[in-house]
Amino acid sequence: MNFEDPFTLSLVALLALALMGLPIGLTMIVASIIYLALSGQDMSIAAEQVLNGLNGSYVLLAVPLFIFSAGLMNAGSLTDRLLRFCNLLVGRLRGGLGHVNIVQSVIFAGMSGSAIADAAGSGKLQIDMMTKGGAYPSSYAAALTAVTAVIGPIIPPSIPMVLYALVADASIGYLFLGGVIPGLLMAMAQMAINSWMAHRHNFPISERVPLREVPRLTLEAFPALLMPVILLGGIYGGVMTPTEAAAVAAAYAYLIAAVFYRSLTLRQTYAAVVASARSTAAIGMLIAGALAFNYVITSENVPNTVRDILAGWEMSRWEFLLIMNLVLLVLGCLMEGSTILLVVVPVLVPTAQALGIDMVHFGVVVVVNIMLGLVTPPYGLLLFIVAKLSDAPLTAVVRDTLPFVIAMMAALALITFIPELVLWMPRLLGYQG
Repeated sequence: MNFEDPFTLSLVALLALALMGLPIGLTMIVASIIYLALSGQDMSIAAEQVLNGLNGSYVLLAVPLFIFSAGLMNAGSLTDRLLRFCNLLVGRLRGGLGHVNIVQSVIFAGMSGSAIADAAGSGKLQIDMMTKGGAYPSSYAAALTAVTAVIGPIIPPSIPMVLYALVADASIGYLFLGGVIPGLLMAMAQMAINSWMAHRHNFPISERVPLREVPRLTLEAFPALLMPVILLGGIYGGVMTPTEAAAVAAAYAYLIAAVFYRSLTLRQTYAAVVASARSTAAIGMLIAGALAFNYVITSENVPNTVRDILAGWEMSRWEFLLIMNLVLLVLGCLMEGSTILLVVVPVLVPTAQALGIDMVHFGVVVVVNIMLGLVTPPYGLLLFIVAKLSDAPLTAVVRDTLPFVIAMMAALALITFIPELVLWMPRLLGYQG
């Protein structure tokens, strides 16, 4: 390794600053400036890359809007009403409260686009519901809440897919469509494991909801259930772009929470705005750092170098996808998902294109990999969130998560090697891919 090389020194600085605990967005900006200074380039290029990337990308506006809509839904009691409706649908099955957890996450996935928002928002309600009266162990309730939150960014809308579209120049609309069947496949895998665990541990069956309560519970949940229909119908009906759909999602969430349900106060609205601004600032800093550091990677011709090296191995597309899955699963254990999307994935995209891999299929596989990283130690962020919410030992939560992770990896294998599971719906609506 040549420690006099500007690129090598910038990588060393990147790793050193990250290990010291500096936020990864700032770390990438500092590493980029070091590279520009040592290579004799104008250091203002870093600022230019950030400004051009952020100001010139209309699609990025969707990120804060989806975050805000999720915050409004969590503050406005929508999740509580959805849980009661899901209990009406599947609560009577063996392990019914576990199935309620899964179905609620599938429905919420059509509204928020964020795994963290799902777990942090409705997670406490789901865990308390499952552990009431000792029905389920707290570690199992926490583990199930973590793995169901993974579905959030796979079923549209999806913030990670927006970020992937930014780096791969892929269609957000078709990416959203491509995530529907994989997301439902993940949910089916989780329900299968939950059923097996319920019979193995004799988890209880919930009390049947009285027939007279069915119309009321359905009516209460109906406005919330309409949101995915409005969003997806608007996007694929040509009425609005994905970014405009994010704005509609935020406005609709506020309307039904504040006006229809009358459960959102001004104080809660202000808290949702502040929390959304903080989350957006964190993601914005990460994107800014990635834009600057991607200039360094492009200047060093890293994507094409990686493509040429892999081409020399004469791999098929299936071998590449297998290796890519393994690499991303390992990185997901060690790195934050958005960092992988914004720094690592752009290096892999040229190789995928050279091998003839469809960019929508590739994007969905990448997002599923990154979401699995949220529930795999040692960096699994969702594991830490649900362990804190449930007060269950982290080791017990990890243990109870493993069967679900294995099932979801099996689903990932199907998604990877049967592209039609991803591409069928986009092609149904005109994708030529």
